[in-house]
Amino acid sequence: MTIFLSCTLPVDKEALKKEVFSVEKSFEKMAADSGIAKAFYFYAADSAVIKRENDTLIIGRENIRNYYSKTEDKSTKVNWTADFIDVSECGTLAYTYGKYIWQIKDKKGKITEYKGIFHTIWKKQSDKPWKYVWD
Repeated sequence: MTIFLSCTLPVDKEALKKEVFSVEKSFEKMAADSGIAKAFYFYAADSAVIKRENDTLIIGRENIRNYYSKTEDKSTKVNWTADFIDVSECGTLAYTYGKYIWQIKDKKGKITEYKGIFHTIWKKQSDKPWKYVWD
């Protein structure tokens, strides 16, 4: 009987959790500094999928950029914090979840907030960075 294991080296899961947390915060900072479309494009894996609106799936990095480019308002801000992070035994997949707040400013300057829960799945790429595959 032959058993194949895809994980052959032990990983430091706590260090990887900190790495994923750092990527989440960098993602959030880019969304604030450079815009939501650019950040969601930059941190997306090529085959990433996001679920938006009425269970609409936007599939693929380019489609994600196009989606946010069409809907992005420069006065819109988003903030989030991962309340929980876990990493696979191999250290190649991770998931996070936590709370987000979208703030949309209308033409009169009134800010409307939308709060919710996010869930992101991250995959370590062959060139080392983490990219999300589901958001």
